[in-house]
Amino acid sequence: MKKRILITGGAGFIAHHIIRHFLKNTDWEIVSLDRLDYSGNLNRIADMMNEFDKETQKRLRIIFHDLRAEINQMLTADLGEFEYILHLAASSHVDRSIDNPMEFVLDNVVATCNILNYAKQQNKLERFIYFGTDEVFGPAPLGVNYKERDRYNSTNPYSATKAGGEELAVAYENTYNMPIYVTHTMNVFGERQHPEKFIPNTIQRVRDGELVTIHSDETTTIPGSRHYIHANDVADGCLFLLRNQKKIKELPNDYGGAKCPKFNLVGPVEWDNLVLAQNIAKAQNKELKYKLVDFHTARPGHDLRYALDGDLMKDLGWQPQVSIEERINEVVKWTLSNKRWLKA
Repeated sequence: MKKRILITGGAGFIAHHIIRHFLKNTDWEIVSLDRLDYSGNLNRIADMMNEFDKETQKRLRIIFHDLRAEINQMLTADLGEFEYILHLAASSHVDRSIDNPMEFVLDNVVATCNILNYAKQQNKLERFIYFGTDEVFGPAPLGVNYKERDRYNSTNPYSATKAGGEELAVAYENTYNMPIYVTHTMNVFGERQHPEKFIPNTIQRVRDGELVTIHSDETTTIPGSRHYIHANDVADGCLFLLRNQKKIKELPNDYGGAKCPKFNLVGPVEWDNLVLAQNIAKAQNKELKYKLVDFHTARPGHDLRYALDGDLMKDLGWQPQVSIEERINEVVKWTLSNKRWLKA
């Protein structure tokens, strides 16, 4: 029988890329669980599914459910059994978390507890993956790339609640012996991203000859930087983890005997945001008009630099295969050809 996978938040930006990648590279049946709020857009799914024939399309089923509520017996029976569960549903907007922390506690901690309780009842679960964020580690000083088990240093309610959800996942493996992985990703980009995000927003502003705001240090001379990664590479890294569990079991347990392996999915290189904006302008053969602004004043609760260490995944045999320059060119070209995914 074909394996079955449940993906929470399937209409979200990253998750819909994972669905696409899994439809292309496996024969698995996929169920998406989503409450379809501001971050979950069925147009993403519809747009993406046009790439596939009708038989492939039948392998995806979409079910509405708000994970702030428990998965009851009726829904449990309807969902059936799964070999894999990927938990991506989350609230992720830092500014909104500052305005309404409790909403993020419900979405990122309570909802995580509910999906873990559901997963605990599964009879043939092979792997549960909790999708975490680089932001749990807080700002990274220059030259520091955080490893998977470095200490948390949350600087806003979003990162704090994601850290809370991550700790719940670790606790469920250690308490209930559930097969759980945790991943950390950072600054994921790609097609069909929300237009408010930096890359689609910059594509639109460069296209229209508008000023691009680049967040920098207090002196407005050093731009913020990230290891940007394309959503397709995140999806590929995730599939790699599911397909290489025997190899992962051979990893040394160097964290005090606790279980729950963690993995950083890291982009090819670190770019500062000015270099990124320059490459977006170059892809359009346009001039970049920009202004560096103090991020502390412009973005309270945000950090200037995030950085993850990707050596563990490299040692296992995975890293992104496409350069950041190629990925940016692809996204710029696609976005300009699909203008409805930009702001009017």
